[in-house]
Amino acid sequence: MIEDQPSRTAQRVAVRRAIHQLCDDPRVFDDPVALRIIGPEEAGELAHKRPADPASGRHLRAFIAARSRYAEDQLAEAVRRGTRQYVVLGAGLDTFACRNPFDGLRVFEVDHPATQAWKRSRLESACISVPASMAFVPVDFGRQTLAQGLKQAGFQEDAPAFFSWLGVTPYLFRETAMAILQWLISVCSRNGVVFDYIVPRSSLGPLNRVAFDLLANRVAAAGEPFVGFFDPQELARDLKKMGFEHIEDLDAEKINGRYFTGRTDGLQVAGAGRLMCARGN
Repeated sequence: MIEDQPSRTAQRVAVRRAIHQLCDDPRVFDDPVALRIIGPEEAGELAHKRPADPASGRHLRAFIAARSRYAEDQLAEAVRRGTRQYVVLGAGLDTFACRNPFDGLRVFEVDHPATQAWKRSRLESACISVPASMAFVPVDFGRQTLAQGLKQAGFQEDAPAFFSWLGVTPYLFRETAMAILQWLISVCSRNGVVFDYIVPRSSLGPLNRVAFDLLANRVAAAGEPFVGFFDPQELARDLKKMGFEHIEDLDAEKINGRYFTGRTDGLQVAGAGRLMCARGN
């Protein structure tokens, strides 16, 4: 992202979540706050003029909906196992904290200070209250670590936590992403995480390369280019070495099988994006 400015992709992602609420039936991911948080002007435009997305746009919208649903499905499993801390890394305009159905679950939203200040302004303008169970964690990684920011916000390292890390790893160099995952499992062996990632362009077929290039060019033009890519087999092996014992990796076919079967509108995912859930013991 551009220094001292909120993430442009955060707004675009939030708009696609809102479009999903309006245009797709049945919804894969229900978010009653999605339209309010994108702002009245954009919400008004969507309500009066439904977008005519090309296939690549529909695939991306499907992926954004599916990854949010998957993260919250896995969170629910973690809560059933006794987890009471949820950390949303790179939260952007995520709305889970405003919809949190779990008594006793503490939510920590981590993001760059500029993006977080922008979000807080959005919440205030939309009259969306910040629940007492949620803590903002502004972290400028050039000046402090994730561990330092979370500790200051009251995060308990010795208690299990579940982490959601969506739409972030493509913008991080591989070494940076792996260091965060290593910290996450080393601080508590019962921690878990859901994140999405993209495979190298060279591993894609011709049609998926075209879709990948269109998206990569758009985010690069916004000042947030893709720099992080993972080979699925290497990633699973490295996570096991770190201490993650339970790993689930979903490609497009598996995501479609879980969330998009039986639809009549043809909504489905495609391309380079995958979903990963990894947790300790």
